[in-house]
Amino acid sequence: MNVNIALLTVTDTRTLKTDRSGNILVDKINKANHNLVDRKICKDSKKAIKKILKDWTKKKNIDVIITTGGTGLTGRDITPEALDEIADKHIPGFGEIFRTISLKTVGTSSIQSRACAILANGKYIFALPGSSGGVTDAWDEILVHQLDINHTPCNFVELFPRLKEK
Repeated sequence: MNVNIALLTVTDTRTLKTDRSGNILVDKINKANHNLVDRKICKDSKKAIKKILKDWTKKKNIDVIITTGGTGLTGRDITPEALDEIADKHIPGFGEIFRTISLKTVGTSSIQSRACAILANGKYIFALPGSSGGVTDAWDEILVHQLDINHTPCNFVELFPRLKEK
């Protein structure tokens, strides 16, 4: 099953051309035979991030949203706070697993990552670091498997039909 993905890069400095992490994700999305249905860049602004994410959660042709950037500790890093404000449910295991994986590649520096995931309006939203290593770890070690309908014993895709249950 092909998953429809929207990709948002949160940055004050990059363009689509210089967005290395975003470009890595585009390649990995394509290699996994998923569909990149939208891609945007926005400034580190909670209001701007929330607007784009809310708009995307209303679109029927988007299953998953991935953000890259804004998950660190600096004053401008506000992606997790933006996600908190639109979340219906948090997926704490995502960040926990990401930091465990990251520990192997960047050591104790992984403690500085606030990578996280939520459900909002029946859509998965994954907030990844802005580093090329961080997005590679998150995709190769978590998302490639969880966005594959054939991954066992379970995966995120098989839950798509049930995410809006009341």
